[in-house]
Amino acid sequence: MSQREPELRRELFGRAGDADVHRYVLAWPGGLTVRVLDYGGVIQSLEAPDRDGVPANVVLGFSTLDEYVKNSQPGENRVFFGALIGRYANRISRGTFTLDDVVHRLPLNNGRNSLHGGPEGFDTRIWAATEVREPDAVGVRLDLVSPDGDGGFPGAVAAQVTYLLDRHNRLSITYRATADAPTILNMTNHSYWNLAGESSGDVLDQSLMLNATHFCAVDDDLIPVGGPVPVEASPFDFRLPTAIGARIGAAHPQLEVAGGYDHNWVLDPSGASFAAQACDPVSGRLLTMWTTEPGLQFYSGNFLTEDLVGTGGRPYGRAAGFALEAQHFPDSPNRPDFPSTVLRPGEVYHQETVFQLSTAD
Repeated sequence: MSQREPELRRELFGRAGDADVHRYVLAWPGGLTVRVLDYGGVIQSLEAPDRDGVPANVVLGFSTLDEYVKNSQPGENRVFFGALIGRYANRISRGTFTLDDVVHRLPLNNGRNSLHGGPEGFDTRIWAATEVREPDAVGVRLDLVSPDGDGGFPGAVAAQVTYLLDRHNRLSITYRATADAPTILNMTNHSYWNLAGESSGDVLDQSLMLNATHFCAVDDDLIPVGGPVPVEASPFDFRLPTAIGARIGAAHPQLEVAGGYDHNWVLDPSGASFAAQACDPVSGRLLTMWTTEPGLQFYSGNFLTEDLVGTGGRPYGRAAGFALEAQHFPDSPNRPDFPSTVLRPGEVYHQETVFQLSTAD
């Protein structure tokens, strides 16, 4: 039997200003096909077969570069479809933090918060791309230099993110970064999943399991308050596979403040990096996730709207996809009791997250 050969190719996707933007296609015959943009490091599409071998795109995204650029503008309902997030994923309260007795102020772009790196985060940049070919995997390495003061953050950061697709239908995302001065860093990927296929409707009947016994309760600004609280006997208990929509409408103050789920779960370190598993009961597609990160932000697509038209040409809407963002906790720079996000010269920021697509029996 001949060995399956992967595909790796680059194609022009559009122009942002005076710069060309390319799309990198990673594919294994009979397996996954992943399309990654050097604009924002976006995973634009990810095609996976169902239990009958029929492929469908299972991540939300736009068809054109113009739509990604438009959605990144201030004042838009920014959804960060598939994008690399930095310098700081999630929220920093009032856009302010203190590092080594120096107060740093960031632009606000989420009410009284700075969210996902501010108005011009890593998701708005064109990354330098290098094709990667390994014996059992193909991928693309993305590099970006964020100068001192970029987005209000101190220190220059050299960031590198590698997407690698292997023959076992695993997509790994490896992050590496260094800084020339003390700073904070918290990166993630912001893909939205719909295992029935993007534009197929909402994800409320799809099941989710999270390897976490605690989550972070939040205030009206979605900033963590107090320490992590137990998920037991609450709608936040996903220790066993549970439909996303099973309890999303429960009369619980944390669901009401976020309009659904938009919280950080504290991952169980005893789980050998296993973080989450989701399944669509109709197609049988099964998504399994591992990460080195201490937290996982589960967002149930509460604010997706029908003016967002996906790659399939149909409008999305509330709960059209769910996000699983491996990261450190929200507002960690202001919470010394949370795992630190400080990066100092001589240190190397490193994290890895792996998504595997398969089918349930």
